[in-house]
Amino acid sequence: MKSVAIIGAGITGLTAAFYLKRKGVSVTVYEAGGRVGGVIQSLRQDGFLAEFGPNTLLETSPKIGQLVRDAGLRDRRLDPDPKAEARYVVRYKRPIAMPGSPYGFFTTALFSAKAKLAVLREPFLPARRDGNEESIAEFVIRRLGQEFLDHAIDALVAGIYAGDPYKLSVPHAFPKLGQLEAKYGSLIKGQILGGRERKKRGEVAKDRAPKFSFDEGLQVLPDTLRKQLGNDVHLNTSVSRLAQTPEGWMLELREGNRETRVEHDAVLYAGTAFRLAELQVETRQPVDLRPLSEIRYPPVASVVLGFRREDVAHPCAGFGMLIPKVEGFKILGTIFSSSLFPNRAPAGHLTLTSYVGGERFPELASLPPEQLVSLVCDDLRVLLGVKGKPVFQNTVFYPRAIPQYNVGFGRYREMMTQVEARAPGLFLAGHYRDGVSLSDSIVSGCNVADRIEKYCKVANVSELAEAPKAA
Repeated sequence: MKSVAIIGAGITGLTAAFYLKRKGVSVTVYEAGGRVGGVIQSLRQDGFLAEFGPNTLLETSPKIGQLVRDAGLRDRRLDPDPKAEARYVVRYKRPIAMPGSPYGFFTTALFSAKAKLAVLREPFLPARRDGNEESIAEFVIRRLGQEFLDHAIDALVAGIYAGDPYKLSVPHAFPKLGQLEAKYGSLIKGQILGGRERKKRGEVAKDRAPKFSFDEGLQVLPDTLRKQLGNDVHLNTSVSRLAQTPEGWMLELREGNRETRVEHDAVLYAGTAFRLAELQVETRQPVDLRPLSEIRYPPVASVVLGFRREDVAHPCAGFGMLIPKVEGFKILGTIFSSSLFPNRAPAGHLTLTSYVGGERFPELASLPPEQLVSLVCDDLRVLLGVKGKPVFQNTVFYPRAIPQYNVGFGRYREMMTQVEARAPGLFLAGHYRDGVSLSDSIVSGCNVADRIEKYCKVANVSELAEAPKAA
């Protein structure tokens, strides 16, 4: 039986380990930190449930629901309140509900008549076929106009990547947009015709995918996977060196002041791009991973505040609000956490989760907690009519939060593909390669587990073929 080392106990590494173990492959997970789950972090305190990383999991692929069932978490899954479907975008210094139908789009106050006419004109614009890589800003301006970029897409980009639409790449950060234009010649046509094809494949667009969580937050998922992996997960254990050997791979480990070496047949790296660039990797065919340090990870602070219901004028009956840069606020957006799921706040209270920093205001993310809370409260007073002080507050600072798939990101993906080809038995997967959302990371873990299983089977067959035959 082959053994696989998995570096990183985020959701990609845990998912891959979970499925490899079910397939009969021996796994050992090495995590430098003291907990599993990566940016997934749930805290229950004083009757509030705070989510500091992602707040929901999108069921974009059948593999997501399958993992929940395989992990035995079906009974702990929580679907959102049906009344919490409304999403808001800030314009004119107030949150306005995003339209949910063509009629709603043409009657919304979010866009001017000029912007609405630009959307009507979009199906008749020629598609760009020159193959040049565009930023999301260039793409949207070309097809939908400046206003749509400034008052919708900029806010969306802040909510997904905490990024800059003038830097993010269409083919890498929003590949389906480019594919719609390439295949159908139009975003509007592609949304209609592409939906039928996704349905046949069992896939769901992210804006329509069912979202869910668990009774005690998303942390339930990585904690459950860790429990099922048992002693195969080693916390506070960092990998400093990785060397290819004739038999497989040697890892140098550091656990506190103790250094050891271990041997494995294959290795999956499921950490961050910047840590991979720092890792000493020795292969028979030389590879250079240092350029991966160039992948930008902007800082983000998560600020979770609890208020008395009577101290917030806005009903907050929805998913949350996104805020375009042109509106002049400091926060990137706010999730109405206690409206989404039950038991996120005590009776008569609500929980609001706001994000600060990103590429828009990177210098603000590292402010001391009290200043962060004050900054967020100042914006929420204007946007939601908040008064008084929060009765619950907690902040988490992520100095390197979300990898940016900026223009030119393709060279990093090509580099990773070449590394795997030159160093058989080394696999790379996770948010730095396969998509930044939680659902992307789970699908990445499922897919790489299948790839590793095939590799192990081929290796076993080769060894059997080379073994001396019995007399």
